[in-house]
Amino acid sequence: MSTTQDHDFSSTSADASLTTPTQASSLAKGDHILIQYQPCKIISKSTSKPGKHGHAKISFEALSLFTSKKYTELCPAHHIVQVPTVTRKEYLVVDLTAEGFLSLFDIHNPDTTKDDIRAPGVETEVGERLKKLWEKVMGSEGEVWVVVLGTMGKEIVDAVKEGGKE
Repeated sequence: MSTTQDHDFSSTSADASLTTPTQASSLAKGDHILIQYQPCKIISKSTSKPGKHGHAKISFEALSLFTSKKYTELCPAHHIVQVPTVTRKEYLVVDLTAEGFLSLFDIHNPDTTKDDIRAPGVETEVGERLKKLWEKVMGSEGEVWVVVLGTMGKEIVDAVKEGGKE
């Protein structure tokens, strides 16, 4: 008992993979890396000299994009590490709900609003800035924009801008 199915593999999306394999030595401060299944931003990188019987090693210190927890990774310089595919998109803030969710407007897709992103807490720098700017523009002609990073099926507000200016 067999069935025949037609599959079209002629095209694929750029976001088809959640990660990309990359040589560890090619990464730099500010790049993204996957450490312990956490997408992170590299805050420091140091390289040791090759030992008597080995290769140069690279030590990465990185902060999780979602929790700001610090992670470290030590690997040979020639080692292949995973780099998460990260998207960056700007949205206009339409509303900040009492439940702590943002209502966002995408100027490139004006038919819909994005209502599933939680506002960062006021204990964070981004959350505090968002709250201050939102209170400032309430009832005025100002605008608040947010930069949303997306990776591995999650999204988070990474930066806040007033009137399109950082």
